[in-house]
Amino acid sequence: MDAFAHLFSGVVHALTPENLLFVFLGVLVGTAVGVLPGVGPITAIALLIPLSFGLDPAAGLILLSGIYYGAMYGGSTTSILIRTPGEVASAVTALDGYEMARKGRAGAALATAAVGSYIGGIVAVLGLVLVAPLMVRVSVAFGSAEYTVLMFGALAMTASLITGSRLKACVSVLFGMAVALVGTDSQSSVRRWTFGVLELSDGIDIALVAMALFAVPEALRQLSVGRKRPDEGVEMTGRAWMNREELCLSLPAYGRGTLVGFLSGLLPGFGPTLGTFAAYSLEKRIARGERRRLFGHGAIEGVAAPETANNAGVGAAMIPMMTLAVPASATTALLLFVFQMYGLQPGPQLFSSDPDLVWTIVASMLVGNTMLLILNLPMVRLFVKLLTVPPPLLYGSVIAFTMLGAYALTFSMFSLLMLLGIGLVGYVMQENGFPLTPAILAAVLTPLLEDNLRRSLIIAGGDWTVFVERPLSLSLLALIALGVGVPAVLRIRRPRP
Repeated sequence: MDAFAHLFSGVVHALTPENLLFVFLGVLVGTAVGVLPGVGPITAIALLIPLSFGLDPAAGLILLSGIYYGAMYGGSTTSILIRTPGEVASAVTALDGYEMARKGRAGAALATAAVGSYIGGIVAVLGLVLVAPLMVRVSVAFGSAEYTVLMFGALAMTASLITGSRLKACVSVLFGMAVALVGTDSQSSVRRWTFGVLELSDGIDIALVAMALFAVPEALRQLSVGRKRPDEGVEMTGRAWMNREELCLSLPAYGRGTLVGFLSGLLPGFGPTLGTFAAYSLEKRIARGERRRLFGHGAIEGVAAPETANNAGVGAAMIPMMTLAVPASATTALLLFVFQMYGLQPGPQLFSSDPDLVWTIVASMLVGNTMLLILNLPMVRLFVKLLTVPPPLLYGSVIAFTMLGAYALTFSMFSLLMLLGIGLVGYVMQENGFPLTPAILAAVLTPLLEDNLRRSLIIAGGDWTVFVERPLSLSLLALIALGVGVPAVLRIRRPRP
């Protein structure tokens, strides 16, 4: 009950005019970003981090969090109307959403997505209220050895669960770790990987790394292929709402999608993305007869479940980031960096040291999800018009804003050179199938992993058995082994086509 009392206090703070303004700006920018193919929440957050330097911590975090869940919602609009997902997690929505739109049910599909996103978002925030205090109590038992294992597990799970080549995912993790290790060691004052370059003594800013790895490669890719707007699309006509039959079919899917999305959102490396595909697969599996054959041809459950899972996963991804300082996705890794930028350290002490700030951010998610529902159905036609922006102008602007943001970090030309260098590396990696998400997770987690590893070994006198002597760290190692080993065994035993 204390948690809900804190939540009520947070709602009071979130409803102040200043915070309401930043919630509104966050969800508005987030939705616009979600509509644009290739410009996801992590790109928008990376671009806006330099602009948030002068903001109050609550305002800055509310703004960037609003962009996160607003972008996750916005991707459904173009998935349904033009079969072009604005965000990876919205890709599965295009399967049935676009087919519904072709049959004249675009309004129903958009309404289903909006209501599902709202339900998933609200339930996830309530789940955060219930689960976060429990995780805080559990995390008090964590020592440096347990945190070391936890950080290592997050990186291992990210590399093993990512789709595509596991070797390339591991290379991406190692690249992120190498970038994070550049600079002067805080303990020994020894310069590492600076190659005699004085500007590298302070390390490479994580915000610059994020902009270089996500904004630059995607913009270069879009400009190099000369992407054109889709020729085929569906105009939205009629009222954006569902009839009684569609509502009855959607309600059970909302419930299942919320549960699947919330649980999958806790997994490192995926956040909401895994939940959308899992929720769609579950709905198709439990459907019977004619309803199952309709999947892929306009089944409303195929829109309701993944969209609900999408936003449920966003709320769930905030839990390990806030309580354990372990991000579940690349976007929450950036938010973890933003917390640290404001002098805040997520973990068990955050809820006791800065309760007003934490609960204001949590409450702003309730307010923001409500704003999304109220704003987006009437404004959907306006957001779709963003697709008329010529791609060269759009992605040229992304590069320009990225360069401006990189320069604002240190006000030096060296930042621009680093942006260009890391951006070109990211572009080559992306073009050759190397996932970039593990790299940014590794860049954020490596300093925390190094600090806790060093502290653990100092306490244990250099004895590496400290990680298996304590029951909690041993249990975590066992879970990591299962999480990494089971998917590998399933891949080996899967029959080859």
